[in-house]
Amino acid sequence: MIIKKKQLEMALQGVPPHPYPDPNLEQYHTPSIIAADVIWNAHACGDIQELKVVDLGCGTGILALGSAMIGAVEVVGVDVDSDALQVANSEALRLKVQDKCHFLNMDINDFHEQADTVIQNPPFGAQKANRKDGDRRFLEKALEVAPVVYSFHLAKTREFLELLVKALDASITHVFHYNFPLPRIYHFHQDEKREVEVVVLRIEKIE
Repeated sequence: MIIKKKQLEMALQGVPPHPYPDPNLEQYHTPSIIAADVIWNAHACGDIQELKVVDLGCGTGILALGSAMIGAVEVVGVDVDSDALQVANSEALRLKVQDKCHFLNMDINDFHEQADTVIQNPPFGAQKANRKDGDRRFLEKALEVAPVVYSFHLAKTREFLELLVKALDASITHVFHYNFPLPRIYHFHQDEKREVEVVVLRIEKIE
């Protein structure tokens, strides 16, 4: 089935955020307009169609579901939040991609499958004392899983990320820029909503 970018975005608008967001996990929902754009770009680069895609820290599954809708043959979402995964499974049924999607309730360190592409929006680390370790954990695992990775990060951390990617024997081939809204969902938030500058890096392993 051929789907247009706007159709993808509209379908993903119905995917709800985390039902019980945990500030320690930094569970911010990826907006449908951003999710659709990232997935569309990944598809244009040849990284989704007829391939296996994994989403590490998938939450309610918006990136995984979109990948399934646009042509992935198999999609696996991994998350420690069982409530979020219940939503993801329900949304897979609603979007009629349940035969392609598998959602696993586990820590990403315990996941050992191989795939063609990882698309992930890991915790930004804004509430963690050691943000770099969080980024490293997700990027290391993503590059263990697949030769191509799309990963969301705070734009201000790009210099660190470039060094980390190089240390992991990989290279950044594309950089996509977004203003990512952070709604007031946690008790310590003072603003109703604020935006942060985010980059999505397309990363390839160096052969």
